[in-house]
Amino acid sequence: MTIRDEGKKEQKKILILCVDRDGDLGTKTEIKTPLIGREGNLNAAVALALKDPEEPDANAMFEAIRLYDRLTSERKPEEVFEIATISGSELGGVGADRKIVAELSEVLKAFPANEVILVTDGYSDEAVLPLIESRVPVSSVRRIVVKHSESIEQTAALFTRYLKMIMENPRYSRIALGLPGILFLILGALAVFGLVHYYFIAFIIVLGAYMFVKGFGIDKLAKRIYIWIKEYSPPPLPVQISAFSVLAGFLCVGIGIYLGLNAVAEQNLDWSNWLGVLPQAAGAFIMDSKDLAVIGVCLALTGRAIRWYFERDARLLRNAALIVLIGWTRQILEAVSVILINPKAGYETLIFSIVIGILLSVASILIVIVIHRSARGFFKKTEEQKEFEEG
Repeated sequence: MTIRDEGKKEQKKILILCVDRDGDLGTKTEIKTPLIGREGNLNAAVALALKDPEEPDANAMFEAIRLYDRLTSERKPEEVFEIATISGSELGGVGADRKIVAELSEVLKAFPANEVILVTDGYSDEAVLPLIESRVPVSSVRRIVVKHSESIEQTAALFTRYLKMIMENPRYSRIALGLPGILFLILGALAVFGLVHYYFIAFIIVLGAYMFVKGFGIDKLAKRIYIWIKEYSPPPLPVQISAFSVLAGFLCVGIGIYLGLNAVAEQNLDWSNWLGVLPQAAGAFIMDSKDLAVIGVCLALTGRAIRWYFERDARLLRNAALIVLIGWTRQILEAVSVILINPKAGYETLIFSIVIGILLSVASILIVIVIHRSARGFFKKTEEQKEFEEG
């Protein structure tokens, strides 16, 4: 191995990383992150400073650029430096951290650093330090705090700045202005009606509701539901027909079960001898529930058959045969219920219904085979059929 190869092997890549956890760069300048390279970071820092001269993130980016220039001028032969900026979200929390991790992974793919020098604008951004350390070693942390004079004028200016941030930044204004605003409105309304003595109860209710919504993420869930409704695209018409038919079928079956149970209740049976009255109860249940139950199942299968017709699926024929058989099941169920209610009624009707059902099955199968052969070109071939024919 040559000396040159040893130098390349020991080359150390150092990344100067600026982190904007609250996403001010994207919110105020609409610049997408991550930013890699000195020129891109300098342009973004200038744009952010022109947009908001008091923005701490701009100072952090300028410090990262200054640190990059200094280290580059003082670098050792085996050291390679790069500068990058990543950002989170103005909402903070898990979403901001996940965005930071995703952008850091993107930066490390472009520049696989051996260590990172972290530059932030305050304590809130240093919360991401464990996330970064879990992926690449952090050799130094540089926190930039804007220096202020202790004079009354600059203290007032600083207070005005943070007050403006509370009023204009949605992340803080929701809590600092929105919640107190609701409480003041309630106080005013109660004062108008002379019910101020109920204010403490109203305060507890509003505060509890806010904590409940934030604690269980109800606001985020509502936002996701709104986005889903806004972006929802209805499925194709055959799918809608099939879904509607299945829903109508379930309703019919459910109502049929209810009617059957109601018929059993009207019998006023003595359940102390439950073994003796069970056949009569079952017969009454089947007698009153069979019609809607069979109709419900046929409805669900009919909707699916319509969908398969539009999709030119060969399963349509088997489904149609099944609908005929289930429809005839109604006759069998009626004969069964009559025997259960009155065992002396005879079983001739039941046997006749079963025989007719078997004949219908055979006839349906034959008709399906004939139609499938005659309309072979109408139905689409499945992947298994194509593989079988090609094999």
